[in-house]
Amino acid sequence: MKTPTPPGHRSLDLSRRSFLGGTAAAAALASLDASASSGGQATPVNTFELEEVTLSDLQTGMREGRFTAHGLAERYLARIAAVDRTGPMPLASVIELNPDALAIAQALDLERREKGARGPLHGIPVLIKDNIATADKMQTTAGSLALVGAVPSKDAFIVERLRAAGAVILGKTNLSEWANFRSTRSSSGWSGRGGQCRNPYALDRTPSGSSSGSGAATAANLCAVSVGTETDGSIVSPSAACSLVGLKPTVGLVSRSGIIPISHSQDTAGPMTRTVADAAALLTVLAGMDASDAATAASQGHTGLDYTRFLDAEGLKGARIGVPRERFFGYHAATDALVEQALDVMRSKGAIIVDPAPIPNLSKLDEPEFEVMLYEFKASIEAWLASVGERTKLRTLADLIRFNEERQDSEMPYFGQEVFRQAQARGPLTDAKYRKALAACRKLSRSQGLDAVMRKHQLDALVAPTQAPPGLIDLVNGDHWLGSSSTPAAVSGHATITVPAGYVRGLPVGLSFIGGAWSEPTMLKLAYAYEQATRHRRPPGFIPTADLRLVAGR
Repeated sequence: MKTPTPPGHRSLDLSRRSFLGGTAAAAALASLDASASSGGQATPVNTFELEEVTLSDLQTGMREGRFTAHGLAERYLARIAAVDRTGPMPLASVIELNPDALAIAQALDLERREKGARGPLHGIPVLIKDNIATADKMQTTAGSLALVGAVPSKDAFIVERLRAAGAVILGKTNLSEWANFRSTRSSSGWSGRGGQCRNPYALDRTPSGSSSGSGAATAANLCAVSVGTETDGSIVSPSAACSLVGLKPTVGLVSRSGIIPISHSQDTAGPMTRTVADAAALLTVLAGMDASDAATAASQGHTGLDYTRFLDAEGLKGARIGVPRERFFGYHAATDALVEQALDVMRSKGAIIVDPAPIPNLSKLDEPEFEVMLYEFKASIEAWLASVGERTKLRTLADLIRFNEERQDSEMPYFGQEVFRQAQARGPLTDAKYRKALAACRKLSRSQGLDAVMRKHQLDALVAPTQAPPGLIDLVNGDHWLGSSSTPAAVSGHATITVPAGYVRGLPVGLSFIGGAWSEPTMLKLAYAYEQATRHRRPPGFIPTADLRLVAGR
């Protein structure tokens, strides 16, 4: 979730024991401690054997005996120790590590030898956002100290699917606390538990939110792939800011049960990866019908698919792509220039560009969307607290507000909880005001919005800049947003995917493909064809600040 009204640093809350998680990480951390005490430097971040490897690369390596799941987990744990916690501006993307990761990886190695691999995620180290429940030795807190110790009684449905696919859940990622639904002037990537997450392309820049840690960690090669969550922009925004592929699925394709909620109308989890192919493979595992999430009933016929089969390097040929310039262009000239180059690439690959193709009623969405989220957050978070049971004494949103007030030094040192207070003032979901706002969201974003423009021009997708390059971290004033294109897909519940479109002074810019409901096959096909034609992504340099001598496109 972006800051609700669009336009320091604390150490990670990781106990030394929970951070170690195994002998490799322990050795790496001990080496770093010794280096620091002697005035030396940590291992350079640009020397990493697994930099930019794909799921296919890792599976080939394990199949040929060059890698093991245990060895991969060791390497990523050491990478986290070397990159995420050291220096004057630590990345702070990982909030907690799984102390059982190495044991799980070792068991999966044995299973591979005896029975073969379960699939493309067998033995793959994955990081997940700290609002996704795991019933293990890790916490699930949405970054808040209020939920420390309130361990869920069962895994989130998507965690069950990840484990069943053979993934090694390496740990939890930092995030904008409460998925950026606490204050109107928050700093994306800051949480009470994790401190301020940073952008690996320029450490004084925002990683964006709210899936900040998932974005920064994946971009920094601290994992193979990661999982984020989105209400409005929280997958695509940090993905664009960190030069990643981020796929926000149709609401209902991926279960939300076991995920700390904001809005049941808009919440979803989704892949955050370095390539479109990896996003397709991860979506294949995440998608599934869940009796505990009624929204997934609508996904019948869309789950159980191998989404990698829709990847097509010639997928842009003949595709009808609309350009919604109103509100999505014009706020940043260098970003617009990169998108114009992207449109030229699409034309060269045979796409039919419909320009302009404005989305009706865009300006009318903001107010009812926020109203719906206020109502649904209050109801949903209190249901979540009830599900945790005796593991927390907090039962209501009012309890959370009081908790923050009593711990202002740790929970509100930079910004407050204005959004919490606005949500607390709302009534139940039976209120006429809520029902009216929800009906307006559905009508304006679907039949009179995205669906209308796509039907009018017979489009396969719309394209727009995901957002401007990442701005500076500002713990005094909060985030500064120039513009973004996430809201139509977020409010409608439709699919969208962002892919790297280039760089402005070394800072990443993303391009979003926006589609209809259940259009993931088309979104992946188009994004893959564009990615293969451009190959813009490059790994981050972890520089302290952006090099302003660079120009757009570099």
